[in-house]
Amino acid sequence: MISHSRRHCVVELQALPSRIGQIRRIVSAQLRHWQLDPLIDRAALGVTELLSNVHRHAQPDKTCVVEIELRLGRLTVSVIDSDPRLPVLRGAPAGPLETSGRGLALVEALSEAWGVRERPDGPGKVVWFSLTAAPAPVAPTLPVSIVARPAREPARTVVVAVDPATVPAVLPVPAPAAVRPG
Repeated sequence: MISHSRRHCVVELQALPSRIGQIRRIVSAQLRHWQLDPLIDRAALGVTELLSNVHRHAQPDKTCVVEIELRLGRLTVSVIDSDPRLPVLRGAPAGPLETSGRGLALVEALSEAWGVRERPDGPGKVVWFSLTAAPAPVAPTLPVSIVARPAREPARTVVVAVDPATVPAVLPVPAPAAVRPG
């Protein structure tokens, strides 16, 4: 289910790897529609990390809701799931050979603020991050010079009536001009 309002978008999904790319495209398209192009990369990366965490850790199922909202110059991206366990930001950075464990640190680095709270309406949690929203710069309009030219009327066709008896039977053909080699 997808619902839209002018500054609010909610998508319910199963946090499966095949769906995460679709959500990235939906978030990107919505931000383009809101003319927030400078935020697309950070928002898409942040939502990918949060959905990957749901896929990897959420129990009992992978059903979640992605909500993006633009209010008072701030874009907030939230991922809501039914797992009551709250995520924890690692104290030490992940080692160079570790293949996971950087998600929340990445969300923290790309956003102005982030957090987690329990769902007020049932089991689960909301993990969110926010970005300061500035509309995409509008390209300056350049003046367009228009040159006015008088319109030409189409050539007129002239029809001449000729008496066939006055036209010679053989018309003289001029001799071809001599062509000199270059």
